[in-house]
Amino acid sequence: MRKQDPNFIMRCLRDFLCGVLIGAGAILPGVSGGVLAVVFDLYRPFMEVLTHPKKALPKYWRFFPALALGWTIGFMGFAKGIAAALNVSAAVTTWAFIGLIVGTVPSLFREAGKEGRGRSAWVSLFFCAGIIFAGLFYVGRVLSVHLEPGFWSFSLSGALFGLGIVVPGLATSSVLMALDLYQPIMQGLSTLDLSVLLSLLPGMALTVLLLARLVNWVFQKHYSIAFHGILGVVIASTLVIIPTEYTGAGEVVLSGVCAVIGFMLAFFLSRLNRRTQGS
Repeated sequence: MRKQDPNFIMRCLRDFLCGVLIGAGAILPGVSGGVLAVVFDLYRPFMEVLTHPKKALPKYWRFFPALALGWTIGFMGFAKGIAAALNVSAAVTTWAFIGLIVGTVPSLFREAGKEGRGRSAWVSLFFCAGIIFAGLFYVGRVLSVHLEPGFWSFSLSGALFGLGIVVPGLATSSVLMALDLYQPIMQGLSTLDLSVLLSLLPGMALTVLLLARLVNWVFQKHYSIAFHGILGVVIASTLVIIPTEYTGAGEVVLSGVCAVIGFMLAFFLSRLNRRTQGS
């Protein structure tokens, strides 16, 4: 037991830190909590617990408290900084996020094609990209429909966050930005507004529980088609959130600089992950 205790403590610390990063990935536009869970080799155990809890819980239960605590801290902790950045300049902050998203696209493209790229995969990519872009653009730019912050819109947001957890590569924060819900959520989380928290959590939990089996089955049977569809969603939702209004030339220049920094950061992390995995 004494020999096992240090290993157990180190594993808990590792799971806690991984939870912090996965929680941050769930809330940062351009970053997918599901992808980070795959990177840290936690996605499969997580899906096993959701799809076959009787078999998986006895194997993994002791590591989930540290992981859940870390996820909560990462999810809540990054909200305050994001809310402050959006208040200073929404355009600059959005371009930084766009840079992050674009920087992850090459790694997502490689991941999507690791089991081949048939015609159906390309159809899935362009079909999903076209449908999502047309829908979000029409709702946000043509109809100018922006969901008002409230219980039902926040519940929808929670469901989208949950979707980003169970579907690797799907960064749902950019979709929330297109619906003008992202900034109110960040402000609510940064101030620990219970009305926002209690609206987000049920939708998030229900989505994870209800879709876990379906997502697991789809990825097992149609991995290439599913992942190319996700890539199409990422590309389309990014194009929709491109800012069109600026306060001046200085903000335009700063937006470009932040976009480049975001791209370089995401690209560097992707390269670092590939080296760590020996690819």
